[in-house]
Amino acid sequence: MSMIENPLLGPTLEDLRARTSMKWRHYPEDVLPLWVAEMDVTLAPAVTEEIVRAAHTGDTGYPHGTAYAEAVASFAADRWDFPGLDPARMALVPDVMMGIVEALRLLTRPGDAVVVTSPVYAPFFAFVTRADRQIVETSLTAEGRLDADAIEEGLLRARAAGSERPVVLLSNPHNPTGTVHTRAELEAVAQVARRQGARIISDEIHAPLVYSDARFVPLLSVAGAENAFALTSGSKAFNLAGLKAALLMAGPEAAGDLARLPEEVSHGPSHVGILAHTAGFARGRDWLDALLQGLEENRALLGGLLEEHLPQVTWRPPQATYLAWLDASALQLSAPASGEALAVVSDVAGPARFFLDEARVALSSGHVFGRGGSDAVRLNFGTRPDLLSEAVRRMGAAASR
Repeated sequence: MSMIENPLLGPTLEDLRARTSMKWRHYPEDVLPLWVAEMDVTLAPAVTEEIVRAAHTGDTGYPHGTAYAEAVASFAADRWDFPGLDPARMALVPDVMMGIVEALRLLTRPGDAVVVTSPVYAPFFAFVTRADRQIVETSLTAEGRLDADAIEEGLLRARAAGSERPVVLLSNPHNPTGTVHTRAELEAVAQVARRQGARIISDEIHAPLVYSDARFVPLLSVAGAENAFALTSGSKAFNLAGLKAALLMAGPEAAGDLARLPEEVSHGPSHVGILAHTAGFARGRDWLDALLQGLEENRALLGGLLEEHLPQVTWRPPQATYLAWLDASALQLSAPASGEALAVVSDVAGPARFFLDEARVALSSGHVFGRGGSDAVRLNFGTRPDLLSEAVRRMGAAASR
């Protein structure tokens, strides 16, 4: 057991209200913000020390070297028993979503199709369409798992519509459901992609945040995915969204594609961001263990709170992330089905609008996550247990009224 205190207990409500980031400034002060994917934590000591060191020494110039890639490769070998990540097949990108766009430019042409598995991370829709590619929406199974047959049907539709170089875009672990895809599921998708002449890009930003009842499987460790791309970052695990730095990682058969990445893309990440992310992966693992223990406790707490205060709402406890996907269909507050490619994270409708107006709790509106989200909300439980408890009590009281 880690000797580091639960990072979720560090900041007080007063500390959090003093923050200037989106989570705590987008809504008025009477709203408890459990929406956008920022955690309410104190940073890992190793990360803080590295940021302070850089500031004190003026180490704020241009990025250099492969320390970030080496730290992630070491982390993957130790945590996921995957020694196959080669820093020579990794490239710096500003953040995961910009890395996805750059990977799409390497693998596809304008107008090509990108198959997604809804409900899925809302920016997938916006970034793909703004990159002049077409979304082909498929659904998860009724149990919230990957459906290889549905993905293949989506690829066939893409081919029929004239897409010559389709891509399957995965969220692994899955956002917003917190599902951790199994090796068998990923292998089935890889086989489908090979059969249909498609490539896979996997967003693995939440990979370090997998709980003790599941095991993360990197896509690039899966048979058949040797020509795939994956992306990662310390943004979610170490709460570093404001310090931009991510890695685009290529399988052995995709190394030639990665070599065509324009050099200027690597100029986008912040040098201080790279230092912070590197410190997290290399020296922040005890802190991460303490965080995961705190998040598992919050996950259990949330289950009890929902049972007591909001029995109308159903959910599957996530296997990863600090995000809970709540089915509020029993409240009959559906948002219009989105399907809107340019839907933004701050759009609020349906159950999320009700809980914001009536309970003063901000949640992410399910409709922006695509098909299957109009009756749902996404709740961020990466916060203090007392704030989580107060939020669900407010939500329950509003539903009772």
